[in-house]
Amino acid sequence: MSDKAPFERGTDGPKVIVAGLDGSDSSWRAVAYAAGLARRQNALLAIVYVQPVLAAGAAFGAPVAEATAEIADQLKSEIEKAAERFSVSTLRWEFHTFAGDAFAGLSQASDELKADAVVVGASEKAGHRLVGSVAVRLVKAGRWPVTVVP
Repeated sequence: MSDKAPFERGTDGPKVIVAGLDGSDSSWRAVAYAAGLARRQNALLAIVYVQPVLAAGAAFGAPVAEATAEIADQLKSEIEKAAERFSVSTLRWEFHTFAGDAFAGLSQASDELKADAVVVGASEKAGHRLVGSVAVRLVKAGRWPVTVVP
């Protein structure tokens, strides 16, 4: 048995909670759940929207980047309105956008923000039962505790 204790950040409870938001009902529930955790733990809530990279749309000249940036702006605006409405002044939160597929974007965000926990909504797509959802892939990565909100 080693004399050295395993690495620990020296805190009790999470300090950074990443919540994935894509605009779906389950992702909004995940953000609400994560907000409650962050408020109670006095942790930073990092809300992450992953802008999909749609190469096919770009090939046809569609303004894909502009469309996904508009979605990000709309989601951030909705978060700000909700924060004002519920007067959650004790909640510290940030909004981040990353590009790519949802798994890669949330993984990158969680690594860069040094997440202690990740909260995502359950997939609402039937095909994910066969291929695997983002939540399942995050759990299998085994790098953070992951909570899946239905």
